[in-house]
Amino acid sequence: MANNTYSQIDANKRRTWLLIAIFGAFLITIAWFFDVYMGYSYIIVVIAIILSIVMGITSYYKGDAVALRSTHAVKIKKEDNPYVYRMVENLAITAGVPTPKVYVIKTDALNAFATGRDPKHASIAVTSGIVKTLTNEELEGVIAHEMSHVRNYDIRVMTLVVILVGTIALISNWFIQLEFFGIGGRRRSNNSGDGQLGLILMIVGLVLIILSPIIAKLIQLSISRKREYLADASGALLTRYPKGLADALEKIGQSTTALPHVNSATAHLFISNPFKGKKINAWTSTHPPIAERIKRLKEMDGQANA
Repeated sequence: MANNTYSQIDANKRRTWLLIAIFGAFLITIAWFFDVYMGYSYIIVVIAIILSIVMGITSYYKGDAVALRSTHAVKIKKEDNPYVYRMVENLAITAGVPTPKVYVIKTDALNAFATGRDPKHASIAVTSGIVKTLTNEELEGVIAHEMSHVRNYDIRVMTLVVILVGTIALISNWFIQLEFFGIGGRRRSNNSGDGQLGLILMIVGLVLIILSPIIAKLIQLSISRKREYLADASGALLTRYPKGLADALEKIGQSTTALPHVNSATAHLFISNPFKGKKINAWTSTHPPIAERIKRLKEMDGQANA
């Protein structure tokens, strides 16, 4: 199992960073077009980056508290729920990270999430429903998945992505407003012999800037899905029992109870889409299809038993 799991982990890490590199190249292309073809100063792009960094840093340091408060998660000590607390504690030791703070969300919904900017400031929350419904091995698989998000610094990675998305959204929004109010820059002249090519590039660039927030969001969602696959594989490596998480995901997928007090801003944190009963397109989902996740975990389990 180990070789197959490590190869999945490496592949998911490579794909994540490839997508982030594409993200960066996309931003640079927009900035270049903004200056060269539309005649706006690079200062607008710089301001957009600075504002996005400020918002990203705020989210980085305060996002965990907001997520926990918004879901009505209650912090527990070992004596409050020794079963859950010790499971988190044991998996933290196995993962080689400090024990995260443990929270319980009182609801019959089957879900869990991890948050925190690094392993020293991490929290793991599970619903009371998931604790009651899953077997020991299944719950261990779920918590190992969340522990992997902590160990893989996924909050840090997604904060970088949020900064990139925010920058692109700001540039696009400002561009549309500047053009609407007629405060456009001095566009590059098309009388230099390459007028037709310049015109084509300008049209392509305009469409790109207008559609850039949608493109950026799709890349962000793709990165989020890759991190879920990575946490699945890393979690299976922690427990050495992929079937536990696969069986847990099967039960979670069959549950029809929606998680209360959740919004789109925190939905990506959960092990499974918290909005039950709502059809979500694969392109716009923060999570990969549960069936595909189960399939990959069963393949890992098959390799372990081969």
